[in-house]
Amino acid sequence: MINKQILGALLCFCLFVEAVPYKQVPVSSYIVENIEMPAGLTSEVGGLAFLPNGNLVACFTRGEVMIYNPQIREWKLFAEGLHDPLGILVISNSELLIMQRPELTRIKDTNGDGEADLYEKVTDDFGISGNYHEFNYGPVSDKKGNLYIALNASSSAGRIRKEVRGKINLLGRDGDDGRKQMFSAVPYRGWIMKLTPDGKLHPFASGFRSPNGIGFDLQGNLFATDNQGDWLGTSTFYHVQEGKFYGHPASLVWQKDWNKGSPFAVPVAELDNMRTKASVLFPHGIIANSPTQPVIDDTKGKFGPFSGQFLVGEMNRERIVRVMLEKVGGELQGACIPFIDNQGLRKGNNRLAFAPDGSLWVGQNSHGWLGDEGIQHITYTGVLPMDIYSMNLTADGFNLTFTQPVDSTEALKPENYTFRHYYYEYRKEYGSKQFGLANIPVKRVKLSADHKKVSLELETLEPGFIYELNLDKIKSNSGMPLANTLICYTLNKLLPSK
Repeated sequence: MINKQILGALLCFCLFVEAVPYKQVPVSSYIVENIEMPAGLTSEVGGLAFLPNGNLVACFTRGEVMIYNPQIREWKLFAEGLHDPLGILVISNSELLIMQRPELTRIKDTNGDGEADLYEKVTDDFGISGNYHEFNYGPVSDKKGNLYIALNASSSAGRIRKEVRGKINLLGRDGDDGRKQMFSAVPYRGWIMKLTPDGKLHPFASGFRSPNGIGFDLQGNLFATDNQGDWLGTSTFYHVQEGKFYGHPASLVWQKDWNKGSPFAVPVAELDNMRTKASVLFPHGIIANSPTQPVIDDTKGKFGPFSGQFLVGEMNRERIVRVMLEKVGGELQGACIPFIDNQGLRKGNNRLAFAPDGSLWVGQNSHGWLGDEGIQHITYTGVLPMDIYSMNLTADGFNLTFTQPVDSTEALKPENYTFRHYYYEYRKEYGSKQFGLANIPVKRVKLSADHKKVSLELETLEPGFIYELNLDKIKSNSGMPLANTLICYTLNKLLPSK
């Protein structure tokens, strides 16, 4: 039996515990695991994909293609001898398309021994000048069976070799000294190309600098990232459409019926009017400095609450970025937010692929720049993160929708939402500082009945600016802090007036 003194002590203890304010202990929603790589392999990942049988296939920039069985955790060499392969498209368990430096290549195991014995050119109908920066990305496939590849522009820090493939057009190089800007002296550097089922390669869209990542959303729209540099004030996320020009002028010399001479001599204002602006800008040093492959979360909830949104790799820090889009005035625009920061993630996040079980696999690369090597596996624990699910434009501000109901005390305070806006200048110089930088006060806050949506009315709302928001004091009803407190919306267009 418990005596009265012990019972009284227990009762006092219970009352004391109930009186102590509840403090949420964060539990990780995602776990990052390192995959053991084969001994002796330089594991700079150029491509990742999954075979129909559930095995992972990876290509590495020194030329190997290897298959990993996640069940038994074993690697097997499938092919080798490729030149800087930077993309994989799976055809079957025994057949792959690999985008390497000289060509798009079909690699196939024809005798069933688990190793490729057929290496076949699919297309090489594009130029090579020998410049070290002429990387090639893709392929990705649309629903009609067309393939898309992206061709990097050539670096001003490199040169044109004596032996080239394709016609040389020096108008695609800066005419002053040819050493200040990325260039396109052979076809079709700085283009995204379309390979039709009849085997013909067609120029699709121009104006890219280093589009290290292309991919489709669930509606069949094609997207590409591009890296900050000359003609890119900050890194970009483009909705790629046929015939459009995306800003870097070098590639215009390969546009059909181009007759304006050196594109570098075209006035900046004229180029600006020609170009299609990014759907989302990644503020430099804030969100991403070197974005890579975009992959759509098509896991239907297996990877958490963000199904239908894009995840984008980042080379320069231990981060994966999430992108959310909406259509405004007939065009796509939207916001970007960190998805995973650190948590065991490495730098150099170059390639991403979802597994059949809904987990995410990430391949790292440094490729002579900032980064790491290897492959990591990210799984959703089932613990719902407290995060911003979406940011949507309104007539006078933005709606923020959260994954969990928010605490109304802090959520209703306008001072807890710190906005500033700025833009990056379109110019030939490398990168851009922030122009028009100003703090934007929040006038009013409204909270939905379910406490999941906050409506923010801003003092001013202007197109052509990035709206950067910090909200580190917002928490869930249960006291869980936000997983990410920074989000940036690219406001290209306002909502049409009613």
